[in-house]
Amino acid sequence: MLSTTLCLLFFLLCLKTAFSSSLHLCSHEEAAALLQFKTSFPIDYTVCYTNYSKTESWKEGIDCCSWDGVSCDNVTGHVIALDLSSDCLSGTFPSNSTLFLLKNLKSLNLSFNDFRFSEIPPEISQFTRLKHLDISHSEFSGQVPAEIAHLSKLVSLNLSDLLSFEYDNIVVSSLGNLILETTTLRNLVQNLSEVRELVLSGVNMTSVNPRFFMNLSSSLTTLDLSYTVLGGNFPNSIFHLPNLKNFYLDGSFGERNLTIDLPSSNWSSPLQQLYLHDVDCGRRLPESIGDLKSLQSLSLFYCNLEGSIPTSIGNLSELTSLNLAINQFSGPIPASIGNLRQLTSLHLSCNQFSGPILASIGNLTQLTSLGLSSNNLSGQIPSSLANLTQLTYLSLSYNQFSGPIPFHAIRFSKLSELDLSYNLLNGTLPPWIFTLPLLEYLYLNHNQFQGQINQFQENSLTWLDLSNNKLQGSIPNSIANLVNLSYLDLSSNHFSDLVEADMFSALQNLEIIFRSDNNLSLRMNANANFTLPKLTYVSFSSCNLSEFPNFLRHSNGLQNLMLSKNSIHGNIPEWICEKDDLEILDLSHNNLMGKIPNCLPKFLSVLNLQANYFDGNIPRWICEKDDLEILDLSHNNLIGKIPNRLPKFLSVLNLQANYFDGNIPFGFLEFCVLQNLNLHGNQMDGLLPRSLVNCSMLEVLDVGNNSIEDTFPHWLESLPDLQVLVLRSNKFHGSVQSTKESPSFPKLRVLDLSSNYFVGALPVRYIENFNAMMDPHKDGNLDRIQ
Repeated sequence: MLSTTLCLLFFLLCLKTAFSSSLHLCSHEEAAALLQFKTSFPIDYTVCYTNYSKTESWKEGIDCCSWDGVSCDNVTGHVIALDLSSDCLSGTFPSNSTLFLLKNLKSLNLSFNDFRFSEIPPEISQFTRLKHLDISHSEFSGQVPAEIAHLSKLVSLNLSDLLSFEYDNIVVSSLGNLILETTTLRNLVQNLSEVRELVLSGVNMTSVNPRFFMNLSSSLTTLDLSYTVLGGNFPNSIFHLPNLKNFYLDGSFGERNLTIDLPSSNWSSPLQQLYLHDVDCGRRLPESIGDLKSLQSLSLFYCNLEGSIPTSIGNLSELTSLNLAINQFSGPIPASIGNLRQLTSLHLSCNQFSGPILASIGNLTQLTSLGLSSNNLSGQIPSSLANLTQLTYLSLSYNQFSGPIPFHAIRFSKLSELDLSYNLLNGTLPPWIFTLPLLEYLYLNHNQFQGQINQFQENSLTWLDLSNNKLQGSIPNSIANLVNLSYLDLSSNHFSDLVEADMFSALQNLEIIFRSDNNLSLRMNANANFTLPKLTYVSFSSCNLSEFPNFLRHSNGLQNLMLSKNSIHGNIPEWICEKDDLEILDLSHNNLMGKIPNCLPKFLSVLNLQANYFDGNIPRWICEKDDLEILDLSHNNLIGKIPNRLPKFLSVLNLQANYFDGNIPFGFLEFCVLQNLNLHGNQMDGLLPRSLVNCSMLEVLDVGNNSIEDTFPHWLESLPDLQVLVLRSNKFHGSVQSTKESPSFPKLRVLDLSSNYFVGALPVRYIENFNAMMDPHKDGNLDRIQ
């Protein structure tokens, strides 16, 4: 009997399969609608990450249910799902698209295409059976249509419009072009009674009141509100939803503060991912956080939390990622964190933690990323960190760790970034640091390390900073083998060596280089013929240079060039004028001479030629360079009159210790952003120009040691930021006393009136706020001031 029944069931199954296979599943109307939709959007492979589009398989005469991305109902043959994600579709999305003829669609995915900033058509409401809608990252713009709230059967809705791009090796996210209004949101929340996933990241919600999220469906499992420009108080009832697993809330880009109170009890027990970024979370992390037994990722980044981390954090046995960076947590790092054996990422940077790192952190053997930088941690680095053999990232910078690096044997074979900078570490650099096979970034700067640098055994480094230590001896020649190096800083040590410039010839990826403030001598090979095409920043200060490094001649992307405190002689080479990207040029404290060239780079913002032997006048090009912000020509042999027109946006002008004569010009002071004006030690005469009152940001004014003949400049009292006023050794005369009785010179710290012809009493109100004051009787001056 049983065998007969089984045979009958098998027969019926075969019959159904044969019937189904003979059925032409896709209707002619729906196939035609899809083909018409295909012709509406040319394929553009530049807007996607593949070289294949699903619509290429769509051919007339072939059952559309067999087309890529198309799914049909096995019984009716209707198209019920369409997945064209990342399909390289490009073009505007029309409101009369034939796609809306597919009335039986239950799932539609158009994500990661390029619809050229089209608005989402209101006709989308015609998909009355739709349960899954994903139109994220497809370059839609404008207001989300109110009609989208009519899709009451939606189980998942993804409108994510978050824009992400890479800048300087950092992924940056920004707001998209979609706007969600309050009314639409309110209707969405009310009508989507079955929704489980709601993803709105990157959607502009500036006008939305967060209280409308109070009525979200109890079936909700995922809510993503990252980068939505929300503001105000977000209801913490979200944490009581019975099925919530993933919650992302981000206050970045918002003009209004976004706040949410972390509950003291009754958390949603299934919660697995909790991400709050740039949100005020109510000051304290409650002890109840330890009740979230299912939590796998906890990120409360920049949430204004303070006090200590509750020890209950150690109860989160499933936690793999913990990020509490940029808060105000204080006290010791709790030992209970050592119980989180599943952690792969731990970031507590930018807080106020104090005391030592407890040895229990060595229990976290699954860690791949550990960030404890910018705290007040002290003591020695625990040797138990050597247990963390899976680490790829380790940062302990900006703390107060002391003593040597404690590891004698190391197994950090996967480490790609090591940052121990800005501490009090000492001793020699352990040899293992120079043998790490995957190390790309090494920051040991601003410590007290001594001894020599070992030879590098690997060439994986792209960033090397050993500056501001007490390292000695020679520069290892193995640096020449670091062909991936883009940043090199060995400045402010005690190296003593003769370095051949040819050492750099193989470093074709080098962008930034510092070798200043050592006892190094850099020797140029006259026959050297190499260039470093990617160089943007060069500092060879105090390197005993006697000439310009010729390998810089063809570094056309150079932005900063600092060759101060050398013995470079002769003229500035003409090729400097060709550096169109150069913004900072510092040639101070050299033996340069002759006239300042008639041309220099057109985008220059800082020019420092201090302490050389330049002569002649200020060239005309300087007068016309409005981009120039800092100009220091002090301690030279320049002559003539200061031009009446100088760069409009100058903030620092230092012309002291030259031979300029005539009146101080006033034309360039009419529009004035100067913060520092120093004309000390010239031969200026005439009056102090009244137009200085236009320089409302002026902090330092020094016209000492000239021949200016004027009365005391009471009119400078109104400058709100003036801190230093030096009038010494001129021909100022008359009374310093003012008829005004109101407070004046509110920030003045230094006042030097010596060697003038003032008479009468010095007003007490001028000096009552002084923190530093020059001796008014220096050189026997001010003998007539009572």
